[in-house]
Amino acid sequence: MSRVLFWILLVGLVVLAVRAKLKALGARHQPPVQPPPRSEAPAAGIENMTQCAHCGLHFPASEAVHADGQDYCSPGHARLPPR
Repeated sequence: MSRVLFWILLVGLVVLAVRAKLKALGARHQPPVQPPPRSEAPAAGIENMTQCAHCGLHFPASEAVHADGQDYCSPGHARLPPR
């Protein structure tokens, strides 16, 4: 019984070794895959952020509603008292 297990284990190890070697040879002959070039956002598109005085939400400063020297995210929050 132990001889049978020995031969099964030996054949399995040989099969695994051959598969690993074939996989390594196949990877060597294929050209490397180049990632696509990344397009970076222009620096002019970066905008300052501000925080709503009522809810604390951060949002672009160009979208702010100004009231009483504070920045708000919406006209509804501009009517409410700051927290």
